[in-house]
Amino acid sequence: MFSRNDFSIWSVLKNCIGKELSKITMPVVFNEPLSFLQRMVEYMEYAHLLRNASEQPDPVLRMQYVCAFAVSALASNWDRLGKPFNPLLGETYELERPDFRVVCEQVSHHPPVSAFHADGDDFIFHGSIHPKLKFWGKSVEIQPKGTVTVQLPKWGEVYTWSNVNCCVHNIIVGKLWIEQYGTMEIVNHSTGHKAILTFKPAGWFSKDLHRVEGFIMDKHKKRLHFLYGKWTEFIRCTNYASYEEYFKENAHKFKSEGKGPSNNSDSPSHTPKKVLAKLNSLKVGFKSQNSVSDSPEYGAEAAGVGELPKCDSTYSIDIPNSTTLWEAEPRPANCSEYYQFTLFAMSLNEIEPGMEKKLCSTDCRLRPDIRKLENGDLDGAAAEKTRLEEKQRETRKARKGKKGMDWTPRWFCLGTNPYTGQEDWLYTGGYWDRNFGPDPQIF
Repeated sequence: MFSRNDFSIWSVLKNCIGKELSKITMPVVFNEPLSFLQRMVEYMEYAHLLRNASEQPDPVLRMQYVCAFAVSALASNWDRLGKPFNPLLGETYELERPDFRVVCEQVSHHPPVSAFHADGDDFIFHGSIHPKLKFWGKSVEIQPKGTVTVQLPKWGEVYTWSNVNCCVHNIIVGKLWIEQYGTMEIVNHSTGHKAILTFKPAGWFSKDLHRVEGFIMDKHKKRLHFLYGKWTEFIRCTNYASYEEYFKENAHKFKSEGKGPSNNSDSPSHTPKKVLAKLNSLKVGFKSQNSVSDSPEYGAEAAGVGELPKCDSTYSIDIPNSTTLWEAEPRPANCSEYYQFTLFAMSLNEIEPGMEKKLCSTDCRLRPDIRKLENGDLDGAAAEKTRLEEKQRETRKARKGKKGMDWTPRWFCLGTNPYTGQEDWLYTGGYWDRNFGPDPQIF
């Protein structure tokens, strides 16, 4: 990856405080060489957990593995500070692995919506994500709006949940760092079991950095199991009696400190005017591992303002009678030179022998700007990114002037999720027949 030391992100973001960032054009140096569709497919890195879920004879055990899968999907986000490329309208991505296959499509551009459908022998997993990015002065908040659905056909079970928010801190001054926070509610619509997981913000003393905790309950809201761990590392599960016994002796380990990003001084309504004024008067260039704040961020007091928060091991939880459901795969030793990619992420843009002949012409792997950035041609990537964005605008203008020329997605249609009753993009089938039809030439 390129050094970002000589580029000022502040020059791009200073007029965007409190605004939605999807329409802001960012310099290509801040991108990573993947499309958001490929980033979305990183959900599938630990797809074996869904197979494990389907193999369990008990619905509570199945819920445990579905919860582990939902948390594992976020692990690759840690330290991933590059922005994925915005998919072009009609862009697609496919991935076939021994235990699953997945197809994605960018089904809407304003607002940006990405839909996906994955299936394996033991599961069906689908959803649509409408990411919203907001700049709060010191941080960027990413809200992955949308619901995802897992079906386990063997048991006739359906689970749904929405992802939690993500925050990138120290955008202006200090070292960039990322956290996930909020509540994830996973519902088994067939049995009524529910899991409520809390992704804790770091807190004033970094005590809760990366922590995830929650309970699995039956349809009568009786607590059955306690789940705990870190979204960056592992998830464990224990029965409720073992949790209660441990809690009596270690209650201090469970008390959160500090407020979360959603209600602390990061939001514009809580940002002092003098801080905003000071930010606006800044003339400093952005140092990528560096970035400004007048008052410390939560997590910053433990590490010094603008530095990375460090975990306090005295608050670590290790409950007897626990089962480890998931552990993150270690990243390659040199991943800091390669956008902090996991091994799975590194494989996503690969065109394997013979693949080019059968790929859909709209597949991300064929995008020239992403390919040029991956090959180290920053100027070429920037030129191609601009060309593709202008081409997309021109095509949109041309469609506006012609009746009946509205864009229609090829593999998904807007419908209603039968389990949530909410609007959702549903796979219409046919992609894997590979009768792709005329090339829309989006690249």
